[in-house]
Amino acid sequence: MTKPRHIAVIDIGKTNAKLALVDLSTLKEIAVVTRPNTVLAGPPWAHFDTEGHWEFLLAALKSFHREHGVGAISVTTHGACAALLDAQGALAAPILDYEHPIPAEISARYDALRPPFSQTGSPRLAHGLNVGAQLLYQFSQDLDLNARTAHIVGYPQYWGHRLTGVVANDATSIGCHTDLWNPHKSQFSDLAQRLGIEQKIAPVHKSNDILGTLLPEISMVTGLPASTPVVCGIHDSNASLYPHLLTQKTPFSVVSTGTWVIAMSVGGGSFANDPSRDTLINVNALGDMVPSARFMGGREFERIQNGHPFEASESDEQAVLSGGIKLLPSVENESGPYQGHEMQWHGGEPAEGSGVRAIALSYYLALMTQTCLDLTGAKGPTIVEGPFARNAYFLDMLGAATGRPIFRSLSATGTSFGAALLCGSSSAIPSPDVVAASKQVDSLTAYAQAWQRLT
Repeated sequence: MTKPRHIAVIDIGKTNAKLALVDLSTLKEIAVVTRPNTVLAGPPWAHFDTEGHWEFLLAALKSFHREHGVGAISVTTHGACAALLDAQGALAAPILDYEHPIPAEISARYDALRPPFSQTGSPRLAHGLNVGAQLLYQFSQDLDLNARTAHIVGYPQYWGHRLTGVVANDATSIGCHTDLWNPHKSQFSDLAQRLGIEQKIAPVHKSNDILGTLLPEISMVTGLPASTPVVCGIHDSNASLYPHLLTQKTPFSVVSTGTWVIAMSVGGGSFANDPSRDTLINVNALGDMVPSARFMGGREFERIQNGHPFEASESDEQAVLSGGIKLLPSVENESGPYQGHEMQWHGGEPAEGSGVRAIALSYYLALMTQTCLDLTGAKGPTIVEGPFARNAYFLDMLGAATGRPIFRSLSATGTSFGAALLCGSSSAIPSPDVVAASKQVDSLTAYAQAWQRLT
């Protein structure tokens, strides 16, 4: 296709749904609109508000095209999500929220079905974080669902399907701890056959493949030309990684921050290969395996801050460092590198809303991130994407704890650039900013070492 200039990026995160308009020539975001990704209680199970998102996206596409012009559409979404379509292309059932509890007896049945970590690079995760577990649960709750399901598509491709009518999966989404993919062989795992869905999983494409063009009714509603191309789409943390794959020399690591903090290492050393610590193998947009580890850092930040503004001072920082105040793992302990560990405060719990609490939390998040980087065999610089890239205390501690250079990317929606680049190259990919080492690096290093001894 002719390289378009303005790319509309549908970005469905676990916390918010967004539409960003990216100028491919400058990689500047011309416009961004958001809405909360509120989970609906059911029936039949907790599920995503796809119809609310769809109305929001169509209205935003119409507005963006009227004001700026839209040349192509790309999609990025959170992982651990799949859509079941019937023969007419409609949802055969609401899209399950991966945090919806799955009964113990179904989980036990699933444990007997799923392939080993050595085949999938996918750890056994809580609730429905393994898409295979979601499917078994849904088929067990709705006995006709498997028969009604004609196609199983990834979450980015669900939105692509609504735009184009084409069914597909992309390698980054099906390779995101679904248990359905063998990244070593780039083919379905044994689970697809065991669940009886091998023929229902839509074909797997590269993220930058053209899925199709707009359906006539979508063109009519939005005002976009029917010839507007839609690319296949990408898992959100891989969208953050993609620009760096195009520009960075190996080895390096990318830390994508949001509801999840995901550490991904390219060209690093030995991978821990320990599913009990939430390590996993992701598949990037080039189809290559990427050792990864993660924890729910954004959720943990929200829990500890409890709605209070983040305000801290130099004296607060000194109080944390001199007083040895530490938050120990894990705030969210059903995932991450310290599963089953109960959160505790060492040196006394700071008051809610205090600067001391905010800084101790920032250090905790940085040290959890360093743990994840170590598990992935990280070498070379670390590039931080997303909200934590604006937290100076987090960056200072991460640099001291890893002993390696830290860079930050200050994009408001870091995933949007990567998703936009699926539609064409750009000479404007920004270099991340270098983060200067803290003047208190010795004190920070000592703090990190003490934290590690306590965990």
